[in-house]
Amino acid sequence: MTQPAANSASPLESFLHAIPKVELHCHLFGTVRKNTFIDLNRHAGHPLPDDEIEAFYTRGEKPVGVLRVLRALDAQLVRSADDLHRLTFEYLEDAAAHNVRYAEFFWNPTGTVHESGIDYRQAQDAIACAIHDAERAHGIAGRLIAAIDREASPEAAVEMVRWVIDHRRDEVIGIGIDYRENDRPPELFQQAYAEARRAGLKTTAHAGEFGMPWTNVRTALDLLQVDRIDHGYTVVDQPDFARECAERGVIFTVVPTNSYYLRTLPPERWALDHPIRRMPGLGLRIHPNTDDPTLHKVTPTQAWHMMIRDFGFSLDDLRGFMHNGLDGAWIDDSLRRQWRAQWTGEFEALRARLPQDLTSPTP
Repeated sequence: MTQPAANSASPLESFLHAIPKVELHCHLFGTVRKNTFIDLNRHAGHPLPDDEIEAFYTRGEKPVGVLRVLRALDAQLVRSADDLHRLTFEYLEDAAAHNVRYAEFFWNPTGTVHESGIDYRQAQDAIACAIHDAERAHGIAGRLIAAIDREASPEAAVEMVRWVIDHRRDEVIGIGIDYRENDRPPELFQQAYAEARRAGLKTTAHAGEFGMPWTNVRTALDLLQVDRIDHGYTVVDQPDFARECAERGVIFTVVPTNSYYLRTLPPERWALDHPIRRMPGLGLRIHPNTDDPTLHKVTPTQAWHMMIRDFGFSLDDLRGFMHNGLDGAWIDDSLRRQWRAQWTGEFEALRARLPQDLTSPTP
């Protein structure tokens, strides 16, 4: 991620850069810096051509290729625990530069063990070490979410959850599930989620992404019993269920740069028709995130800026989104209360310095 230059940022951008943030929806392999990707490719003997790497970091109007990057890292480039330490430290360093103070990020152990050939415990320890190194160096707190690869088998998901349980560390706070949702409904992974819950792990799930039906969100909440939902956009297709989610206080970690809607909606309608714009009006609690920041060419600051610029939300809305992030974070309640009071004070102090025309509610 690239930090906006202080001398070129608008007052609004400077404000959005400075507000305290949590990040709850970000994939470790989607944070890899371009230079790091090139280094990994060189150390692996150049299995990928230079033009393909360049294409990974070229995000056009209809972005493609992000999942291909993630698979390439597992299959061809990440080969040591040190590689994972580097990726983790660099992600947290970049996030801290945008005043992200707490980050829960995803890592897919199945690919690391079976494709990269790195022992689970060694991989986990390297990531945990980087979390502590980044906190000492940059003041950012990090926690890891071990994510099920939903394109693998349900048996592989159970295997992965058992790795987490057998080698339990405080830094690994829960499990999630990602990769393509198409033809891989949540119910396939019921056993893995049940074992995770019994072990006291927190749970989340990607659902309602890629235009997949709202019923996947319902299944994730009612059958898998997840604590929050990643994406979840298609709940807007069923207002009665959306109201139920609102009444239950479900937190949705949304992604302004989600590639599905950028690809499928016309450019002139993209921001107007995107479900994110409609979700708060249905009472849903959302929180903006970067997902795959370097591959999406977005920073935490820019993700929050898109909520105003593209989706028309106000500063009051953003303050609510900040609170949603704190409520959705898997942190101790006493810390949650402390941060809520502290961060709200910081938000309002920063807001008071903005020009008057930026502080008025959006019509």
